[in-house]
This record gives sequence, structure tokens and C-alpha cells, in this order.
Amino acid sequence: MDKLYTMSVFAKVVEMGSFTAVANHLDTTVGNISRAVSVLEGALDTRLMQRSTRRLVITDAGRRFYDRCVSILADLEHAEAEARDALLEPRGTLRVHSVPGLGRNLVTRAVMAYRKSYPEVSVDLLLSQRMPNLLEEQLDVGIVITRALPDSGYISQNIGASHCILAASPAYLSAHPAPECPEDLIDHQCVQLGTVDYAPDEWHLESPAGNAVFRATGPHFSVNDMDSMSQALRDGAGIGLLAAFSAIDDLRSGALVRVLPEYHTHVRNVYAVYPSRQFVDAKIKRFVETLKAHVGEHLDAYARELDLAPAAIPPSGR
Repeated sequence: MDKLYTMSVFAKVVEMGSFTAVANHLDTTVGNISRAVSVLEGALDTRLMQRSTRRLVITDAGRRFYDRCVSILADLEHAEAEARDALLEPRGTLRVHSVPGLGRNLVTRAVMAYRKSYPEVSVDLLLSQRMPNLLEEQLDVGIVITRALPDSGYISQNIGASHCILAASPAYLSAHPAPECPEDLIDHQCVQLGTVDYAPDEWHLESPAGNAVFRATGPHFSVNDMDSMSQALRDGAGIGLLAAFSAIDDLRSGALVRVLPEYHTHVRNVYAVYPSRQFVDAKIKRFVETLKAHVGEHLDAYARELDLAPAAIPPSGR
């Protein structure tokens, strides 16, 4: 077998963690993947990974060889990319994942601006609450909202900060006196958002006067989608936490009003993440730049309009 091919297969196995995942990714059989790794081990006369029916474990020699493979394959990819100008001019298909609320709102606008600037790039935008495995699902960029990113091999760029505020409809507040402090929330219907980043029964609130934690009790309505929550609040379901980017239009129109306006949740950073590689395609670089310009600037503007505390954003990149 061609040595570069076996090296690339071995690198993919290390990154994806299984022969089956690599076989599906390369549209081949598990046997072919296993054979490629075995051929490479035979040529090197060393064991690169220990195999069992349940897992693969990379040996010390395998880890060192993988690091070399990544460098060699990246150099080759760079040489090929230069020949086709992929590092200079965005082209091809860009696959993007985003959390739904931000995706339906600001990310979609950013995609439209990006497509206007780079019409030769096709964009596939996928929305879901979970953070996918970018390598396994062949995604170029993932957009997440979180206080801190977990350790991973991904590159990240901080593109802005997100705040959540308490809101309710005027009709609900006309029937239920507005709370004057977080403790008063116990007397209200609280609509809860349950996602991977939010504990549905616990609200951590910040204000210039101090922080508070509210724990909802009793019957409630919980939903895992910000747009559905906005609809419930407009219909008078109660008081809920909404991201500023989801609430801003309803606040401007009067369909919703802020409750305890001096309070908001802990700031969550918005990150663009993409698979770690030595050279990044121009389509990814330009898209991240577009996200910073369109998503980041809008988030900052919303924070200023709602008089929210500025976020301490760590340096971009990792």
C-alpha cells in the first residue's frame, strides 16, 4: 500500500477513535482500515496501537509517529492547497453547526453576508443543541455558547458574549405583580429553559448589588428551545430567562418587558471552533472573520442597549 495513504488512515484512526468511524468516513470497509494500519506497523516493525473488541489504545511509539504524521500530512495538504488557491480564495462547501437560537438569528444573517462576499462557497448550516464531533461529522465550524470550552484538539475563536435577562409579557405582569427582588420569583410561574448549558431548575443571577441563585419549585413549564420559550412568554406563561439576541425584538416592540432589569445571568462566551490543523482553508478563516463582524458586533450592541455589564472576554484563539 502507498505509505502516505496508510499514514493518513492511521492519523484518522487516532483522531476518530475507531476503525468503523474511519471506514464510514472514507467509504470503505473496516477490514481495509485495519489492514492499512497493520501494513504500516509491519513497515515500521513496531506496534502503533493496541486493539481489543472494545477500544483502541495508542502506544507511546504510535503517539510519537502520529505527531509526525500530522506534520507531514499538513505540509502535503498545504502544498496541494497552494496549487488550487484554497488557502487564498474561499471555495467549495462550508459545513457549519450552531446552537439553534443564535443560529436562527444572528448566524443566519452572518451566513447571508458571507455568501454575498463569497458566492462560490456553498454553506450547509445545521442547528442542534448538542455539540457535535466536528471530525466525525465532517463539519468545518461549530458555534457554541458556553462559560468555558472543554479541553479538546479544536482551535477556538471568541466571537462575542451572550447575556440572558428575565422577561415576561405585559399581560402576565398585569395579573401578577412584578417581583421586586429575586426571592419574589417564588410566587411566580417560571418558564424554564433546559439545555446542555442551562440547569432548568436553577437560575444564577448577577447584578451590581450582588449575585443571587433562584431555584424554581412547584409546577412549571420547561422547554429546550429559546424560540419556543419566547412564544410561551409572549402568550403569558410566566417569567423566563431569554438570551438578549432572542428577546431584543420583543422588548423593542413591547411584546415582552424586562423583569428585575438590574439582574442578568453569568456571561457566556460565543465561540467559533474548528478542527485543529496547521493550515486553515480560506473559507473557514473568512467565515470566522464574518462571524466576529456580524455576530460579535450585534451581541455588543444588544448588551449596550439593554445596559448589561460588559463581558471580560479572554483572548481569541487557543
